[in-house]
Amino acid sequence: MSHPTAKRPLRLGLMAAMPQELQAVLDLMPDEHRETVAGRHFWPGHLGASTPQAPQGCEVVAVVSGIGKVAAATTATLLVQRYGVDGVVFTGVAGGLGTGVKVGDMVVARHFLQHDMDASPLFPRHEVPGYGQALFTAHTGWSDALVQASQHTLDHLPTWLGADTLAAFHLQNPRVHQGLVISGDRFVATSAESTALCQALPDALAVEMEGAAVAQVCHDFGVPFAAVRTVSDRADDSAHVDFGRFVADVASRYSAQVVLAVLSGLQATA
Repeated sequence: MSHPTAKRPLRLGLMAAMPQELQAVLDLMPDEHRETVAGRHFWPGHLGASTPQAPQGCEVVAVVSGIGKVAAATTATLLVQRYGVDGVVFTGVAGGLGTGVKVGDMVVARHFLQHDMDASPLFPRHEVPGYGQALFTAHTGWSDALVQASQHTLDHLPTWLGADTLAAFHLQNPRVHQGLVISGDRFVATSAESTALCQALPDALAVEMEGAAVAQVCHDFGVPFAAVRTVSDRADDSAHVDFGRFVADVASRYSAQVVLAVLSGLQATA
């Protein structure tokens, strides 16, 4: 799989686990058409020319992966093999773990790890058998672009999100964090679970259910991968007041703004 060149527009694979996380992006793609492959809905298309900040000519293949590592790995493989994407970006929500990581913040992954991978005593805990490593690294350039895009999004938050939404979710001075994001096939929603994860993996900033699997697939194919997650809760007993509304009104709109900004940057350097 070759990296992006000037011969054709950049083709980005954009993944989210749930439809609500992707909707605001699909709203920016007037020519998208749905294709169903292996039970998954893919939307090839372009960002709309009527959107002022949209990078012109950039191709996007958006897809709802489904929840969990196996579903995400299958979807990532299809993006690379069937749709020939130049890179993959995962967006959506995650539970905050790190100190100071609060609801409304954004976390750009620099490394991924499967917190439920344990083939001991044959291999050290968290190490992926056959790879000799537990950590998979995000693509530096794409992750740098995500950091800049995320910060730009938060800097202009009142402009596009609105005072009512900011107040409803108590979003005050949200920040961009960078570092370790961990994945596992378990929805972490109790203080006991989040505390155990923090003790085992003190560098972890956020927890979700897909990223590390996609990172492994992209590692296998040599395709750039980066991920940004909006923190929807603290992965403990204090669940968010309205998760569905948060995803639709905040996280999905975060994602749309970040995609616009990051594609502009990547297209300029492609």
